[in-house]
Amino acid sequence: MLRRLKNIWCPENFHLQHMLDRGRPCFEGWYFKLVDAQGSQPYAIIPGVFLGADAHAFIQVLDGRAGSSAYHRFPLEDFTADSASFDVRIGRSRFNRRAIKLDIEAGETSAGQAIHGTIHFGNWLGWPVTLTQPGVMGPYSFVPLMECNHGILSMDHTLSGELVVADNKTSFKNGRGYIEKDWGRGFPSGYVWAQSNHFEEAGVSISASVARIPWLTGSFRGFLIGFLLRDKLYRFTTYTGSEIEHIEVDHHSYRLSVRDKTHRLVLSASKGEGALLHAPYDKQMVERVAETMTSRVELRFERIADGETLFHGSGEHGCLEVQGDLDAILHD
Repeated sequence: MLRRLKNIWCPENFHLQHMLDRGRPCFEGWYFKLVDAQGSQPYAIIPGVFLGADAHAFIQVLDGRAGSSAYHRFPLEDFTADSASFDVRIGRSRFNRRAIKLDIEAGETSAGQAIHGTIHFGNWLGWPVTLTQPGVMGPYSFVPLMECNHGILSMDHTLSGELVVADNKTSFKNGRGYIEKDWGRGFPSGYVWAQSNHFEEAGVSISASVARIPWLTGSFRGFLIGFLLRDKLYRFTTYTGSEIEHIEVDHHSYRLSVRDKTHRLVLSASKGEGALLHAPYDKQMVERVAETMTSRVELRFERIADGETLFHGSGEHGCLEVQGDLDAILHD
């Protein structure tokens, strides 16, 4: 119990240790976005574990350039996680704050895809963790039985090392990465998410999600938006009193205007070619979520007092997911 409480302030850690032997359907997964320096080969590596009747561990590999994905399934006993720090192992692969190491043979899983290599991370620029707001969930981090918990572990960091995926070798020297995670019972019934940290100005990053959140006997529209600019993270969230001024979402595009008392952020993104990812729905992992890593994310950031534009730019290699009941997120 004490470790579970401490982990509230450590969103990167494994949170479902107490559920491993209970047989209840739930999941936990980490999302590592990797883009090489030339921007020619983006990957998303998603390790995780699904518990319940079909308990197993997994490593998903999304090839952003090819618009394809592979789901490597492992027996649950191949999954181990440190109880006091972020250190996860699935088979011979390992994931922690310093690096990810992937070691999967072509015939080892039904995905039939070999992947080998190690990627090292520079310093993470994560969502601040404080006593009262332990990460991106803010005070909702203390609410038990949330359908889906979220963590933004690094908005932007450098990469080094290389990966060989199905005989395609990529160097990630001077590349850039992004890391987030989710855990809980399932994904929201409807949500949209856009992310990019490849703007012309270095060190700029955006992560913007809007979702329908179950709450007691009803639900509400929640949003978690972080904009990193010149070493400062601007936060627009449900619990900070920000408000969505305008939102348009369909299965091909995403337009959003959000503000707080001092700033306004305007975002637009269009969906490119992508692939289907497995996600937790109806107490099982289902190949359902379409994600692209080739979107362009347009941003305008302005000061409300005088209308001055503080940033205007386009982010490349953008991730975009538009999923589920879109009407549920269009209306508060």
